[in-house]
Amino acid sequence: MALFFIGILHTLNAQINTREGPFNQLIIRGVTLINGNGAPPRGPVDIVVEQNKITDIVIVGYPGVAIEPTKRPQLKPGGKELDCQGMYLLPGFIDMHGHIGGVAQGAEPEYVFSLWMAHGITTVREPSGRGLDWALDLKERSAKNSIVAPRILAYTGFGQGSKNSISTPEMARAWVRENAKKGADGIKFFGAPPEIMEAALDENKKLGLRSACHHAQMDVARWNVLHSARAGLTSMEHWYGLPEALFDDRTVQNYPLDYNYQNEQHRFENAGKLWQQAAKPYSEHWNKVMDELISLDFTLDPTFNIYEASRDLHRARRAEWHEEYTLPSLWKFYQPSKISHGSYWHDWGTEQEVAWKENYQLWMTFINEYKNRGGRVTAGSDSGFIFQLYGFAYIRELELLREAGFHPLEVIRSATLNGAEALGMADQIGSVEIGKLADFVILKENPLKNLKVLYGTGAIKLTDDNKVVRIGGVSYTIKDGIIYDAKKLLSEVRTMVSDAKKKTNFTITQPGIPH
Repeated sequence: MALFFIGILHTLNAQINTREGPFNQLIIRGVTLINGNGAPPRGPVDIVVEQNKITDIVIVGYPGVAIEPTKRPQLKPGGKELDCQGMYLLPGFIDMHGHIGGVAQGAEPEYVFSLWMAHGITTVREPSGRGLDWALDLKERSAKNSIVAPRILAYTGFGQGSKNSISTPEMARAWVRENAKKGADGIKFFGAPPEIMEAALDENKKLGLRSACHHAQMDVARWNVLHSARAGLTSMEHWYGLPEALFDDRTVQNYPLDYNYQNEQHRFENAGKLWQQAAKPYSEHWNKVMDELISLDFTLDPTFNIYEASRDLHRARRAEWHEEYTLPSLWKFYQPSKISHGSYWHDWGTEQEVAWKENYQLWMTFINEYKNRGGRVTAGSDSGFIFQLYGFAYIRELELLREAGFHPLEVIRSATLNGAEALGMADQIGSVEIGKLADFVILKENPLKNLKVLYGTGAIKLTDDNKVVRIGGVSYTIKDGIIYDAKKLLSEVRTMVSDAKKKTNFTITQPGIPH
């Protein structure tokens, strides 16, 4: 393990040339502020940061009219000015479902972190990964800013690291206490027998830690989202367990009689028919479930993007960023496979995609109405599977929230303040306010008009003289008051991918797909 960390940290430390700071004072000049609290844009403003804390936010004129320089915040000796006239500033983005790469994918932290930071993601909740010790080591180094990485909150997979399977409530409580003692920020559940879930959630709640759950099919028939929320779960991932809570004419999903959970074509194809089996939107039972979840202050983290290939496989496969930003090992992992998780394209066609499109309509209807009634919805990506790439997939998640019916300002709030609230960190991050940490996203284009300008590849636009140009991409990501050049981070990723391709003589149409 020590040798492994020496290797990855050598590469991580090589990224230091992408950043400036920290400074004893940083003044960001002339930006238009899009805060994470739902307020409309306002600017120009000067934002003053000292010792990683926002100390002042000053209106410095009107659009196109600046006040006298002497009336603006003054730079102290040794400070740094960042001229952002005409640019837009948002709070740092929070990815509520960010796996730090994976061994099977060949995606190491330096690759993942660069893509996240290049897309303005300054905080990530890791919902279990390669082990708690591994995640906590990276978390500590990120906190010290000795590596280029977002702030990390480490959630341990329930039962992970235990020598024996957890089979009693007493064992569950003991595991939860030990997990907290080791320094975990929370727990990621996949479901368990009711008495185990109830004991674990109760103990975790007593310790003041937060939790997430992917309600897997193996246990969801006896323990759905309502059971979890009542027992103290603070957030759910994806949507598993929610349609089951909405059943009003059955108790289990309508599985085909030859269904096998280990066959992922079976698993995901039939998951695409699940929302059709739930209570109809705005029906009495549908409303009752929604209202109870909201009353419990329960957070929904839908991760729309990770299933999008199910409704349009060709679109996901041919996303334009794959050629320059997807590692050969990751591209290979995505291909149809009976072994690789999420590579369920055994025989995927029109019928499966049509069912999934209806699934999305019903799912999005619930999520949008949940938001409308005051429920908390966050943004998470779950990248590294199903053709979804770190950073890029997060921006796609924002677009899908927009598709679900969110106003662009509501989208930004889900990506910032809502995530901070769900993590219990709204006093530190999630909006641009005096006293909070200096985590920002800065870009030249207005993301409210077109969220695509947040992609590292930007957006295509036709100029007045009929030329096709690329606009957008994040210019600066600021985390803990340190300025990161997002364009340089993307350039380093392109180099990583190019070098990996040269070693394997790889092209994007490979491997194994006839054409």
